[in-house]
Amino acid sequence: MIQSTQAVRSQVSAEEWQQRVDLAACYRLVALHGWDDLVFTHISARVPGPEHHFLINPYGMTFDEITASSLVKVDLDGRKVMDSPYEINPAGFTIHSAVHAAREDARCVLHVHSVNGVAVSAQKQGVLPISQQSIFVLSSLGYHAYEGVALNPEEKPRLVADLGDKSFLMLRNHGLLTVAGTVPDAFLLMYVFEATCMIQVRAMAGGAELVPIDPRIIAGAQAMVRQVTGSLGGALAWPALLRKLDRLDPGFRT
Repeated sequence: MIQSTQAVRSQVSAEEWQQRVDLAACYRLVALHGWDDLVFTHISARVPGPEHHFLINPYGMTFDEITASSLVKVDLDGRKVMDSPYEINPAGFTIHSAVHAAREDARCVLHVHSVNGVAVSAQKQGVLPISQQSIFVLSSLGYHAYEGVALNPEEKPRLVADLGDKSFLMLRNHGLLTVAGTVPDAFLLMYVFEATCMIQVRAMAGGAELVPIDPRIIAGAQAMVRQVTGSLGGALAWPALLRKLDRLDPGFRT
């Protein structure tokens, strides 16, 4: 069943369509980097405007199939608020709805079960300060204990409390989550989070003694980010990432 691009685009604002394109691109990029888990996990983004409406993937599509028009618009309870031939996984929206409801700044919530991320989430010490990438994660990182598959609404307040005002959340024995005000920022944060975990897994596998980074450097990490990106954050790299996707397959824009 195919949702017509023109049919969807004619029903939404220009701002929502741009958010759809960016979110579809984010799904494609997650697949391109190998962080996807078949059709499981989700990336959600708030629709611009006063309503608390959100875009999320159709359940059953792989991330490299997602398009701007196939994204499903739902409310905080996961109910469709716009006609769509596609369904979503309500249970999969549990984590996302909790974060969106609690954080007005959470315009995009990105959750993955990346192999390196799950590996580090199972390590008792969590993220170690052993790489340049890790200092950015550690400057805004929370941990949430594993409570089983995220089906229980009673878990929501505990998850929200563990996240607090942070940008990174490590879901113990489960995976990684990033929260940001834009889709590009959420993707950049996940790129750094996953790289941090990959480096840690490889460094620990080497067996040699690890050299920790001075905590004072971690304390200044956020200021370094603003300086390096010219305060643009993910927006600095996003146009280049879209050009890369366009070269590979521009279908995400449809």
